Amino acid sequence: MKTRLALVMHQPLGSAFRDCAQHVLGRVPDLQVFDIEPDAPPPQQTERILAWVREGSADQPILMLCDLYGATPFNIAAQVLRQSLGEGYMIHLLTGTNACMVLKALTEQQENPESLSERVRQGALRGIVNADPPLDC
Repeated sequence: MKTRLALVMHQPLGSAFRDCAQHVLGRVPDLQVFDIEPDAPPPQQTERILAWVREGSADQPILMLCDLYGATPFNIAAQVLRQSLGEGYMIHLLTGTNACMVLKALTEQQENPESLSERVRQGALRGIVNADPPLDC
C-alpha cells in the first residue's frame, strides 16, 4: 500500500519543496502540503491536518515531514501524530527535512512505513556532502 506523504512546514517552504520535486521528477508529486502561516492558530492547523489524515483509511500509512524540530509546524505535526496514533492510524514523523528527503519519500512511497521512514532519514544524511575542493589542489 502506498504511503501518504505530508509536508508540515513554515510557509512557504512546503510549497517550495513540492515545486522543486515537480521540477526534478517531471510530474506533479503525490503529497499534501500544509504551509503554516506565522499567525495561524495551532489548534485550527491541527484539526485541518487531522481532517486530511482521516480522509484515508487507518491501514494506509502516513509519513509527515517537518522543517524544524521544536518549531510551531513540528509541534502541530507532533499533536497530529499523537492523536492519529490514538485513533489507530499508522503515522511517522521526521523533522529536519531537506530536498533529498522529499525526493526519497516520493520515489519510494511503496516501501513499508517503518522502512520508508528510515530510508528517507538516511537519504537526508547522504545528501549532506562537503563539496569544498581538496586542500592539496
